[in-house]
Amino acid sequence: MEAYQRIKELYRPRQPSVRSGRGHVTYTEVPPSASLQDFIYCYWQLKTTRELDRPFVYRVVSDGCIDIFFNHAQPAESSVMGFCRKYTEFPIGAAFDYVGIRFFPAAFPQLFGVNAKDLSNQSQDLDQIVPGLASFIQDHIKATHELAAMGAILNARLIPLVQSTAFDFDKRFYRALVLILEKSGHLEIEEGLHTGLSPRQLRRVFNHYIGTTPKVFSKVVRFQHILNAKPSTQSLKADKLFYDVGFYDQAHFIKDFKNFYGVTPTRAFQ
Repeated sequence: MEAYQRIKELYRPRQPSVRSGRGHVTYTEVPPSASLQDFIYCYWQLKTTRELDRPFVYRVVSDGCIDIFFNHAQPAESSVMGFCRKYTEFPIGAAFDYVGIRFFPAAFPQLFGVNAKDLSNQSQDLDQIVPGLASFIQDHIKATHELAAMGAILNARLIPLVQSTAFDFDKRFYRALVLILEKSGHLEIEEGLHTGLSPRQLRRVFNHYIGTTPKVFSKVVRFQHILNAKPSTQSLKADKLFYDVGFYDQAHFIKDFKNFYGVTPTRAFQ
């Protein structure tokens, strides 16, 4: 669908890479089948290559997406994480292997008939939200599977779902969503989104499809734009990137960045 194709073209939801100096931890992303790439950004795996000396805390930054994730060693332990308006830290022990599916904004509610607002700022057991998919993961994913093999298995389940879904959405919402992405989140919501929806209607449909208001989502998109720019500490100071994306001063930029990432820009881009 054209709207989803445009979202894919405009948005790359990034998570911070795992620093090699932290220990024997790897984070890998692989794309889904071509027929799923308008709806799913990637399949991912976060795992240890050997037991660590101390428990690991993984920081998930705000990316505007909904993720399904499960314990590779115990696929029955599957969850769904909704839109998060700030970073989240997960203590996951000294040995772990987690696999996930990252959906583009608005895709998960369309595919599974779920109100995204009901998932926001929390993780819930997948079998309470999409029990059929939870059962499929438990029955078909094995601890011996590599990420590519798991991706192929998940493709086989999700491609028929996409093909059988009757996408029913408000085109005015998608125009607003695409406009936010085109502007990298840098626009005045009340004045900049001329879609035919009132501010109240716009908040309602964004809560349903995204899990938050258009204002908060725009802030996350702006934050993700900065992550994708991959600025160095020196360029942050010299180029004044925060001005380019609509911050009036460095103090507000740092405050928003810490809320979404958990550390200052200087630490994040060291």
